[in-house]
Amino acid sequence: MQFVEKMLKGDLRSLARLITYIENRSEKLPEIMKAIHNKLGNAYIVGVTGPPGAGKSTAADQLISLWRKDDSRVAAVLIDPSSPFTGGAILGDRIRMNRHTLDPGVYMRSLGSRGHQGGLSRSTKEVVHLLDAYGTDWVLVETVGVGQTELDVMEVADTVIVVLGPESGDTVQTMKAGIMEIADIFVVNKADREGADKMAAMLKAMLDLKDKEENSWEPPVLLSVASTGRGIDEIQREIQKHRRFQIDRDIMRKKKKNIRINEFIEVFDNYFINNLKEAMKSGQLRDLVEKVENGEISPYEVLEKFKKNGDFSKLLLPKK
Repeated sequence: MQFVEKMLKGDLRSLARLITYIENRSEKLPEIMKAIHNKLGNAYIVGVTGPPGAGKSTAADQLISLWRKDDSRVAAVLIDPSSPFTGGAILGDRIRMNRHTLDPGVYMRSLGSRGHQGGLSRSTKEVVHLLDAYGTDWVLVETVGVGQTELDVMEVADTVIVVLGPESGDTVQTMKAGIMEIADIFVVNKADREGADKMAAMLKAMLDLKDKEENSWEPPVLLSVASTGRGIDEIQREIQKHRRFQIDRDIMRKKKKNIRINEFIEVFDNYFINNLKEAMKSGQLRDLVEKVENGEISPYEVLEKFKKNGDFSKLLLPKK
């Protein structure tokens, strides 16, 4: 594909065009993913999540600046709430990070969540793959927010940073099960405010109560003031420490294998679900769907009919 070839040679416009294809779920998507498959595995992906107002965008901005000091190539995928009118991203995070817009070593792209639950856009994984193939050293993914349903970042990032503010105590209590699972590094930002030390102590107490596997990674709890850059160096040291920890114990390889299998399931799931929806609109399933709608038959009874007599290949695969 012409755009892929140009992108692999460093053409920024081709990269932007390919991301647009991915976001719009173009029919070119399989061709794009196939073309870049052998170019993946070089970028390190850092996920940044946290409740609104905690300062995750400011912390992300400071991390980008720190990486650029080493002349690393950086990409940022910023997941924003979707516009109710266009479905596209409301570019708040991009505006806050505008000091990087003229830096040729930084590529930023906002993606609209488009109603997708999990904190990310449906297209995030493919976009991250594209940025990896493009030749970036670091890909930063910032989620819409954080909560018990927003765990998708685990399926994308090599290291997940959860940024909290001194006022996040109630938030942590309502989502403690999820937050304990997703965080590799905790950052209590705005540490110059009252309550930051108390917040850090709460997190450490929660971590002490968590069941620990032998030789498992213990998430550190760090303090920062991202607006001034205080604590950003320490966050980067912990990212590198977590990276080495995963490589030395073969965790990284196993994690990547699980992510690939989950992506495989997701790709097939989306494909078959979309074809099923199309079949529901056609004569193949129309009569049965009407009976389900009218309460005359259970969906499970329909499934049993197909398991016994139906041909799933005709239902879930498109007609030639």
